[in-house]
Amino acid sequence: MARGVNKVILIGNLGADPEVKYTPNGAAVANVNLATSDSWADKNTGERQERTEWHRLVFWNKLAEIVGQYLKKGSKIYVEGRLETRSWDDPTSGQKRYMTEIRVGDMQMLDGRGEGGAGGGGGGGGQYGGGGGGGDFGDPGGGGNMGGGPPMGGGGQAPAGGGQAGGGAPAGGGAPMGGGPEDDDLPF
Repeated sequence: MARGVNKVILIGNLGADPEVKYTPNGAAVANVNLATSDSWADKNTGERQERTEWHRLVFWNKLAEIVGQYLKKGSKIYVEGRLETRSWDDPTSGQKRYMTEIRVGDMQMLDGRGEGGAGGGGGGGGQYGGGGGGGDFGDPGGGGNMGGGPPMGGGGQAPAGGGQAGGGAPAGGGAPMGGGPEDDDLPF
């Protein structure tokens, strides 16, 4: 019988500055609320309608530290993770409480440099490309693999030393920057 699938992919904006806390055994954890928007045309009036949905994200270890260092309210990010529901006994009411969260395993900053303060790269072994803009960071819990999935969107930031790690290919899978014959024909 086939196994179930528990995978969440979101692109949205942070609702507040992240705050990193540490567990008693020293593991970093950051809880963040991410806003995603959905828009549609009302069938009766034809007016454009929009709804914002809020998602609670949980980052652990090195990924939590990166979030705390490079992201702030309004930062646009791409995340991949899985749904997890935790429960606890509420000491005031005595009732069992439940919360469903997204445990993030891979995150990529989508803001360009200087936009939303989230253009930095960080910490050992990430996927880096030659362009400015986002960084691709994965869950370090699986053997230190930072960048567990394919990069989506903008390229990663080059390491501070000026060289390129990761084979020198731009993250994001696009053509190398500049030099393309169609560059002048792009409408943006």
